[in-house]
Amino acid sequence: MKKNIRMVLLGEMLLFLAIFLFILFFSAWGLSTIVWFLDLPSLLCIILILIPGLIIMGEWKDFIKSFSVGIKQYSLLELKNIIGAVYAAQKLTVYGALFAIIISGILLLGRLDTPSTIGPDLAVCFLSGFYAVIIEFFLMPLKLNAERKMNEEMDLGDE
Repeated sequence: MKKNIRMVLLGEMLLFLAIFLFILFFSAWGLSTIVWFLDLPSLLCIILILIPGLIIMGEWKDFIKSFSVGIKQYSLLELKNIIGAVYAAQKLTVYGALFAIIISGILLLGRLDTPSTIGPDLAVCFLSGFYAVIIEFFLMPLKLNAERKMNEEMDLGDE
């Protein structure tokens, strides 16, 4: 069965969004808590490490190609490079999140004299990890799709 990776990613996004909204809808606080999950500086920290990191390493073009594996034909070498680029994106996402968590933690520890801000500041620390999990949730199928396609190409080459 030929799977379109873009449809897989769209399906994952809809599944994630449905589960997220379901949990929020049936929580004690309701849908108004959505704003608790928004922290632009944490997300920007991850993105500003991920994208320039891929560009500096020369993996950006191969990473972009990962969204069309299964739609376009790629050689084994290109598929191997695509897998490496997605792996690099996974690592950079984790490092970006750790960087944002450490920065948020340092800022939290710098304001311990104000107990009323500890909870919100700690929540911001967790949001960086939350964003990294969401990004990884979308990167994993890209890597698996490229690996599956590479295995298919290797099997065709053996015959």
